[in-house]
Amino acid sequence: MPEKSNSKYIEKFLTIIEKVGNKLPNPTTLFAIFTVGVLFLSWFVSQFDFSVIHPGTGKEIRPVNLLSVEGLHRIILNLIINFTSFAPLGTVLVSLLGIAVAEHSGLIGTILRLLVLKSPKKLLTFVIVFAGILSNTASEIGYVLLVPLSAVIFLAAGRHPIAGLAAAFAGVSGGYSANILLGTIDPLLAGLTQEAAHIIDKSYEVNAAANYYFLFVSTFFIAIAGTWVTEKIIVPRLGKYQGSVEAEEIKPLSENEKKGLLYAGITVVIFSLIILAGLLPDGGFLRDPKTNGILKSPFLSGIVAFIFLGGVIAGLAYGIGAKTIKNDNDVVKGMNKSMETLGSYIVLVFFAAQFVAFFNWTNLGMIVAVEGANFLKSSGLGPIPLLISFIIISAIINLFIGSASAKWAIMAPVFIPMFMLLGYSPELVQAAYRVGDSVTNIISPMMSYFALIIAFVAKYDPKAGIGTLIATMLPYTITFFIIWVSLFIVWFILGLPVGPGAQLFL
Repeated sequence: MPEKSNSKYIEKFLTIIEKVGNKLPNPTTLFAIFTVGVLFLSWFVSQFDFSVIHPGTGKEIRPVNLLSVEGLHRIILNLIINFTSFAPLGTVLVSLLGIAVAEHSGLIGTILRLLVLKSPKKLLTFVIVFAGILSNTASEIGYVLLVPLSAVIFLAAGRHPIAGLAAAFAGVSGGYSANILLGTIDPLLAGLTQEAAHIIDKSYEVNAAANYYFLFVSTFFIAIAGTWVTEKIIVPRLGKYQGSVEAEEIKPLSENEKKGLLYAGITVVIFSLIILAGLLPDGGFLRDPKTNGILKSPFLSGIVAFIFLGGVIAGLAYGIGAKTIKNDNDVVKGMNKSMETLGSYIVLVFFAAQFVAFFNWTNLGMIVAVEGANFLKSSGLGPIPLLISFIIISAIINLFIGSASAKWAIMAPVFIPMFMLLGYSPELVQAAYRVGDSVTNIISPMMSYFALIIAFVAKYDPKAGIGTLIATMLPYTITFFIIWVSLFIVWFILGLPVGPGAQLFL
């Protein structure tokens, strides 16, 4: 009875989340509303004799009314500039063009298949979770390829297919921010973080690899945690598969695919050696010409260019070897296809860019940051409770707004300046956000691929619904939260940089 009672409460709670989330407008509409809201808020706040003192310069800061003739002129003259100069836009478009070639040629899909096919049975679950995390480099391929493939592989191995599906989904979505490679989300979030940091310091730069060290290590912790949850909780809970779906034969790699992988491997090694030749020697051509250092080098500052080039040359090499790319039209088709999927993103970015720009112009970000920082200082909370609270806030908001970039575009202009005034680096705050944003993905009905995953589950259990999926994934969320937050705390206590040149404090 107690178990049934608890299940009822969980179901009610999740139903409320689903209903509230479904009533939220489209993220693009949300940003349009916020943009208009900022205009009226700037007028309202400017009616009061309200000001704060900038802690760095000592200057008085007052709210700026954008519902004025001067404000109207500023909006009209900068509408296009706000959009075209929005840092995340170019970085995402460029990096995705390169990754699109690797994805369209079949390279990424083949690597994921090879990883799973060649793994020993004892390591099968770990490899599936790990492959799921790696798949985040190439946007949706983990959801549409690896998740259903893992169910097929588990069934072929005589195990419950939903357990394999859950393990892959946990890696792809619950471990969304962790990776040993940089993907499109890294430059996207770094761009938003940099925009928010400019509220306090106009010269502050955040590179795409800002959280790389922390997320690289996180990959192995999340993969191990996902494996443990699958084997110790999910597999025993599901029991033996009694469904009607029969095991499929998983085809090994063809000769062309093997040849393609060989070509891609050779190309990647040559590309990596060229990069190392530019970084390792003193005075290397990829080092900073002024300081001869690596932290502010063209390599780290221009990491998006290397993501683009790496994706293009590896994808081309694979496509030529596997005969999936026959001419330049095939390459352009892959790039075109990736741009087609970005239509809604570009529309969202237009409104997000206006919201961020307007918010900065009003000085409301600085005012909120100063007042918020003063409140947090007086609260007596230490740095660790503050950062954990922020992770929890991010995780809760993720239940209602699925898009990582949409949430960060709203949260960064408030929290980045606030934590900067308390002495914490934007890179640290971004790392904390990425933990919270990832762990509740797998139980959020607002996550864009949630409905697709339910359809995959229903193939093996026709009675399955949203409650089935959330109940299956909840142990991953709880475990990932505990493990990831614990790692974050240890990292913070040890004072380790979260990425190249990304210290914890300003």
